[in-house]
Amino acid sequence: MRNNATLICVPIMGESIAKMVIDMNKAKANDADLVEIRLDSLKNFKPYEDLKVLIQECPLPTLITYRPKWEGGQYDGDENKRLDVLRLAMELGADYIDVELQVAHQFIDSISGKNPENTKVIVSSHNYQYTPSVEDLGNLVARIQATGADVVKIATTALEITDVARIFQITVHSQVPVIGLVMGDRGLISRVLCPKFGGYLTFGTLEPGVISAPGQPTLKDLLSLYNFRHIGPDSKIFGIIGKPIAHSKSPMLYNEAFKSVGFNGVFVHLLVDDVASFLQTYSSTDFVGFSVTIPHKEAALKCCDEVDPVAKLIGAVNCIIRRSTDGKLIGYNTDYFGAISAIEDGLRGKHNSSSITGSPLAGKLFVVIGAGGAGKALAFGAREKGARVVIVNRTYERARELATLVGGDALALADLDNYHPEDGMILANTTSIGMQPKVDDTPISKHALGSYSLVFDAVYTPKITRLLREAEESGATIVTGLEMFIGQAFEQYERFTGLPAPKELFRNIMANY
Repeated sequence: MRNNATLICVPIMGESIAKMVIDMNKAKANDADLVEIRLDSLKNFKPYEDLKVLIQECPLPTLITYRPKWEGGQYDGDENKRLDVLRLAMELGADYIDVELQVAHQFIDSISGKNPENTKVIVSSHNYQYTPSVEDLGNLVARIQATGADVVKIATTALEITDVARIFQITVHSQVPVIGLVMGDRGLISRVLCPKFGGYLTFGTLEPGVISAPGQPTLKDLLSLYNFRHIGPDSKIFGIIGKPIAHSKSPMLYNEAFKSVGFNGVFVHLLVDDVASFLQTYSSTDFVGFSVTIPHKEAALKCCDEVDPVAKLIGAVNCIIRRSTDGKLIGYNTDYFGAISAIEDGLRGKHNSSSITGSPLAGKLFVVIGAGGAGKALAFGAREKGARVVIVNRTYERARELATLVGGDALALADLDNYHPEDGMILANTTSIGMQPKVDDTPISKHALGSYSLVFDAVYTPKITRLLREAEESGATIVTGLEMFIGQAFEQYERFTGLPAPKELFRNIMANY
């Protein structure tokens, strides 16, 4: 069932007609609504015969684009010949043609009275530098409309994710069909959330990386990861705030869970530079809840109107809920719960879990690498369970600050290899050391791992980091970041939706990663 009329268009950028025909059929097989045939990507283009084949053989509606270099395309020839090709495409039955604002008046005048009824003219404007103000965007829409365009297309560039809000404002209030997209990684939500804000179409690529503009998602991600067809004007928006963020598995987990219970929400990646500015910009109650990850957990706490006592103690939040009654932001820390329970389960072992009363962490020496938000969460969590805590950090001063707060000891990271006061210690890495793409990095030498009975790594991409692999080889029990991730996700999901977390579903999804 579709909740929106927004179309998904696949850009076809083959160098030959044969390749284009193959890709068109793939687009159809993968549930696209139309294809954009980029004539400027063809190597030896013979206008009449090639267009005839492309338009007749295409199993989907066609959008013909012949993008010149001066608007970010590859065509570098005679301008009149280029416009002749677009006129020819209309005669041959193209469903849409895209013509640039700079030449639109001249072009539309030239076809007046001869415009085939079944061809819509998209007039487009691309800004590869930035996203203008709402006022300037409004004026731009008016200028494009004045050319006689059937569909207005504006593509701008995101310097920050907050830029996208201006495009949403334009599309949601527009009386004419508008394609409003913001290029670049920070503009991804413009491409995913356009059905919520009334966008006419979005672009999804057949293959990762084979894009016609920066920041395009794949067709598969739009349909399967983000449940694009189910996003509508009433959908609630959730997301994960971080930098970097593309690696996060949260959207996959929550969107799958939303779909399984018919919850009308979408969970997106949010590449955020300044969390305060993000939360101020997206302040409507449509933006319901956020997961927060590195490096924003401490800054996010300062942005909340109310903070859960445990999160306040830790000094970091990883979950923000916007209360529907008054729009206030409430901050929580679910990292602490997820990690500590995963470590306790690891210590108890799978088989004799019921024979130990109290926490198996009580009395243990618990070494935490990292003094950021996640480090604080684990340090406070371990202390609360009765462990003795040692904080390790690159800069000793930060380690000492946190150690003073939790009543523990401090150590510089450089000294960790030579630190083994006792056997059976627990090691928890809360830094990004070892995270993709730097998978060969580890915070501690293999020879130093013999003193630990359990090693936990908060990094979950890759699932088994070098640290965990070497710890297992040294005889320690290992707990992956996925276990922590699943534990904290249960609690977040319940806060986001008010529904019980589908724990089996979460475990099954993450078992494949």
